[in-house]
Amino acid sequence: MKTISRLRYFLYFSILIVASCTTGKRALQKGNYDASVSKAVDRLKSSPKNAESMKVLPEAYGFALNDHLRKIDEAKLSSDVLRWETILYHYQALNQLADEINGCPACLTLVPNAQRFINEAADSRSRAAEARYVLGQKQLNEGSRTSAKNAYFNFEKAQQFDPGIKDIKAKINEAYWAAVVKVVVQPVVVNSTYYKLSAQYFQQQVDNFMANYQKNRFVIFYSEQQASNQKIVPDQVLSLNFDDFVVGQTYVKERVEKLKKDSVVISRGRTNDPVYGTVKATLSIFEKKITSSGLLALTITDWQTRKVLRQQRLAGTYVWQDSWASYKGDERALNKQQLAMTNRKEMLPPPPANLFLEFTKPIYGQLVDEVNYFYNKY
Repeated sequence: MKTISRLRYFLYFSILIVASCTTGKRALQKGNYDASVSKAVDRLKSSPKNAESMKVLPEAYGFALNDHLRKIDEAKLSSDVLRWETILYHYQALNQLADEINGCPACLTLVPNAQRFINEAADSRSRAAEARYVLGQKQLNEGSRTSAKNAYFNFEKAQQFDPGIKDIKAKINEAYWAAVVKVVVQPVVVNSTYYKLSAQYFQQQVDNFMANYQKNRFVIFYSEQQASNQKIVPDQVLSLNFDDFVVGQTYVKERVEKLKKDSVVISRGRTNDPVYGTVKATLSIFEKKITSSGLLALTITDWQTRKVLRQQRLAGTYVWQDSWASYKGDERALNKQQLAMTNRKEMLPPPPANLFLEFTKPIYGQLVDEVNYFYNKY
């Protein structure tokens, strides 16, 4: 019986906690006045006569109104150049509370005159846009790439507040091009006429990556042809050079195994009974490996100072493998797998051009990671 009583008490207590949360009482006690208003409104929409919410709503709204107005007054006295964004936030919060209350018939009798600050919010939005614009112009005038980048974000924010502010689109464009890093990517160099055609696939991958680069909006890659056509003066030059590579190093390894298998039927007697014996064979297993590897030199240079900003050597290796076998003796000494290997013939390896292409694949992945890492900071 005591257990049942405790369970009932626990359930009753839990219901009280849930009820207080849904009526907004708990949020009010914690000083979350906006949340308290919202919860009380939601409860009164579904239960217009809920006594707890009817008590909470006017009290919570009064506290919320005073709290936001106090913070607005404090922000107006602040020296923060972006104070109008704080002021706008509080006016918007008050308008949101008023909209919630006005959308609840039962709430209107409890808070009949929820205040809306439409003009004040509009004025704050305009002032916030102007503050961002002025700050962006100041940063743009500083002349550095970093300040231009900050100016870009401030102009963009100003446009969000007021799309029609002054010449905002032109300012965003001006700040962007003052902030962007223009990188000319030189053609991949291969110090061998034989492999130039093979390197074209790698070049196409590089071109595609650079053309679709989106990790950092303030970095643009150009081919030499694009830079020439558009008369681009680069900030940096990125060069790629396969200056060290070996294609087709061949290694052949032979492994000899002596095989023996007992209790094998080797013949039949006069009465056709099986005669068991031991069979033997010598198995030769051949393994061929053709290794191709190379190094790609990545160099990023400042165009004006000719200072090397980044220099890395990216390594790639590709190993082509083949195996086959032959035997002497009795094939019955071999298992199924060994016998299958003896039926295989030595394969022709891929042509050198293909081997070159294969070892560049892991290098390309490293190149992408390296470029993303380096230009992430710009």
